[in-house]
Amino acid sequence: MKAVVQDRFGPPEQVLRVTETDRPAPGPGEVLVRLRATTVNTPDWIAVAGVPYVLRASARAKGAIRGTDIAGTVAALGEGVTAFTEGEAVFGTKWGAGFTRAGTFAEYTVTAADQLLPKPAGLSFTDAACAVMSGLTARAAVAAAQAGPGTRLLVNGASGGVGTFAVQIAKHRGAHVTAVCGPANLDLVRGLGADAALDYTAADFTAGAERYDAILDNVLNHRPRRVLRALAPGGVYLPNSVGNTGGLLAGLAKMGAASLLGALGRARVATVDGNFTPERLAEVAGLITSGAVTPVIDRVYPLAETPAAVARMYSHRARGNLVITMDDDEAAPR
Repeated sequence: MKAVVQDRFGPPEQVLRVTETDRPAPGPGEVLVRLRATTVNTPDWIAVAGVPYVLRASARAKGAIRGTDIAGTVAALGEGVTAFTEGEAVFGTKWGAGFTRAGTFAEYTVTAADQLLPKPAGLSFTDAACAVMSGLTARAAVAAAQAGPGTRLLVNGASGGVGTFAVQIAKHRGAHVTAVCGPANLDLVRGLGADAALDYTAADFTAGAERYDAILDNVLNHRPRRVLRALAPGGVYLPNSVGNTGGLLAGLAKMGAASLLGALGRARVATVDGNFTPERLAEVAGLITSGAVTPVIDRVYPLAETPAAVARMYSHRARGNLVITMDDDEAAPR
């Protein structure tokens, strides 16, 4: 099968290559999936670039196949799997099953059967792939923010994969949403329903007079102490990034500082638990099929152009999700 294999840490277009490799076989309780679509997420560029450096020991570069989101059809069933049939359309993840070196930047992948769901007929493979990590993370953040009528939520980094989902899900729940992004994406986030859109190059939300009941921080471009100034009394801070900088720790230091402030009682700081459960993914899929939420897709790449897709994610300029497809007829941008 064709797969995108990593040779070492570094710039994606220099360290990733498309090659032929053996098709994995499902073990007991596992499913072999013929992939139709997957997405590029933050953990992928982190693992490819090896940033922050402290994570390199656990990421292992040589021979790795990255990617975790699954949307495709069942190609074979491992021993004991009775919930699916060959040829059935499914979607899900490898993340909750334990991130292995045989990821989803390939024509086939294997995952545990309990990490998959039947794909609804009204959900395209591309949208199904977007629903997994980006959709689940956004859903978890909005739930942790307790977003609803009367709640004021600020989303920092609102134009990315998680951010575009979070804006829509929070608005669907009735929250007042302020979206922070670059000037080129202000119209995008307004179109998703944001009540207010702030250009981070022209306004610093941490220095303004507005106070928010929850702040979802997908960027960590401010020190946590500054962000807490923008919280209303009793508000919750949701740090969700390793940051855009390199070095030994990158944004991990800010994540640690935020956790410490929470532990010291300086503010409510919550972890965004975007892990897979069948119920959570079914909820996200339902929001999409009902029309309440629309996955924002920046670009769609064929498998052969995966290095460029990861480089696009690494540039931190993607508007929404980056999708990789295995079939030429699905590779055209939309």
